[in-house]
Amino acid sequence: MSLEITVHEQSCRGCELCIDICPTKVFALDEEKRLCTVVHGEDCIACLSCSYICPSGAISHRDFHLVKNFYRDEEFCKKMEKFL
Repeated sequence: MSLEITVHEQSCRGCELCIDICPTKVFALDEEKRLCTVVHGEDCIACLSCSYICPSGAISHRDFHLVKNFYRDEEFCKKMEKFL
């Protein structure tokens, strides 16, 4: 299974917040429709930043798994110090 990312056209406002926040440049603005579209879905790392920032909830992801943010786990960081 591979990750699927979708922008729901009926909900998208064309605010471009997803374009601005995406670290891998998955989105582009369709100038004609004034809507954000997925142009490089294969580059999505499922950080979900776009979903969180979208004011209209127009972005959805399927077939991804959540990874724990180890850098926020103080005990884990102490264990890993010797490797850094």
